Amino acid sequence: MSSPIRVVGAVFVDGNRFLACRKAAGKSLAGMWEFPGGKIELGETPEQALAREIKEELSVTATVGDKVTTTIYEYDFATIELTTFLCTIESGDLTLSDHDASRWVSPAEAQELDWAPADIPAVKLVSSRL
Repeated sequence: MSSPIRVVGAVFVDGNRFLACRKAAGKSLAGMWEFPGGKIELGETPEQALAREIKEELSVTATVGDKVTTTIYEYDFATIELTTFLCTIESGDLTLSDHDASRWVSPAEAQELDWAPADIPAVKLVSSRL
């Protein structure tokens, strides 16, 4: 197994709902739902990477809070180590660049979405806390 690609994901919670984003066509995992985020670049902390990715993908400034969980999942294209963090939107309006849809979902609604496998443990954890 090659060393995993380290990625981070943002869990935005609003009341009893959280933000789910759907990967756009032409991207890996197109059509699947995930927590927005991306790869940690050399020299970045996970928190710095997530703040940067959120700015790039959603055009908002976010504060990165507590870690939710870390999951390692072996896809056919790569092994991914996903660490999710609770985040808060500080400023800006949500504008998607990497995704073709976003939804604020309750734990029950989240069950109906086709989540990327690496995101599922975090979805379950977040759903159980709301």
